[in-house]
Amino acid sequence: MPTPPDVQIADAPVMPPPVQHGAAPAPADPRRNESAVAPQPGGLREGMIGFVLAHEQFTVPDLIEAGAHASRSGFELLATSDHLQPWQANEAHSGAAWVTLGALGAQAPEAWMGTSVTCPTIRYNPAVVAEAFATLSQLYPGRIFLGVGSGEALNEQAATGSWPAWRERWDRLAEAIAVIRELWTGEPVSHKGQYYTVDAKLYDPPPLPIPVFTAANGRRSMRLAGQHGDGLITDPETWQNFHGEWESGAREAGKDPAGMPVMIEHFVVVGDETDALLAAEQWRFIPKAFKEYFNVRDPEEIQRRAEAEVSLEQLAAKWPVSTDPEEHIAAIQKLFDSGVSIVNIHSGQADQAKVIDFYASRVLPRFKTAV
Repeated sequence: MPTPPDVQIADAPVMPPPVQHGAAPAPADPRRNESAVAPQPGGLREGMIGFVLAHEQFTVPDLIEAGAHASRSGFELLATSDHLQPWQANEAHSGAAWVTLGALGAQAPEAWMGTSVTCPTIRYNPAVVAEAFATLSQLYPGRIFLGVGSGEALNEQAATGSWPAWRERWDRLAEAIAVIRELWTGEPVSHKGQYYTVDAKLYDPPPLPIPVFTAANGRRSMRLAGQHGDGLITDPETWQNFHGEWESGAREAGKDPAGMPVMIEHFVVVGDETDALLAAEQWRFIPKAFKEYFNVRDPEEIQRRAEAEVSLEQLAAKWPVSTDPEEHIAAIQKLFDSGVSIVNIHSGQADQAKVIDFYASRVLPRFKTAV
């Protein structure tokens, strides 16, 4: 769906057809997904609506229950955050995202699933990320995407003590993406780069291509995300202000941005102002997440600063807050009209079933009809 405001590169189409991993791959620019083609039936496509599973706010059992319910209710994609710690201490949770995806896939058999986002550079080695997502793809072929980003101090520094400057974090991310793609071919990989040395082969590569969504939250990162990703994960404001940078980056890498998916995390509240303020208490950091707070290791410090610096009312005013389905429909349609491919609904409300049921009965059918 975390200096310069473009410090974050995450990793959220138009998906690839089957790939035969036994044959030697043709030489290719490792930044590119050469197999990306027009959408296939049942694959990622324009106009999808997904649901966000927030590990920061809910336990893994609760997320699996919510994800299964969302899938049964018509949400076509499930996007999970991937954290060691929550952004704010009062969010109170932070389970392991890959475990959630492994357990959830059997209970949500129709949904695309993936992370928004995983940092494959410091807390995780890229070879481990490649293996984990190849395994998920073995379990759920053609239903897995990988969202990647440059990380946050509350995860990477907290776990390893390492928190390099932005330029190094981006260079690590670009190299990590290349390593992951090389390993996914199933061919032996001998990689000796600036940051990673990998001499290995994935003996169980993904049976179908896994799209890599690269996240961005500022001008420079949007251009880099276009260069290195198969698709984009960002927020509505960044998309509105800097989508041209992303398109330029994609063209610089020889790709057509019109054929690349754009995934947006869209906060909503099904209720009134009181409900919105309660939800905003746990997501108060958002306006400064990728401008300042990504550099803060301690969730308690992020919460303290957010409470002093961010107005709940101003934050909630940016979200659709209503029980009128037309307001929610209009907000989603506006995003689609702006060129967004996939809108992921994220509600900070404690009652996730209420949000899912409202959308299932009063919002999603409008878009099903339009497809």
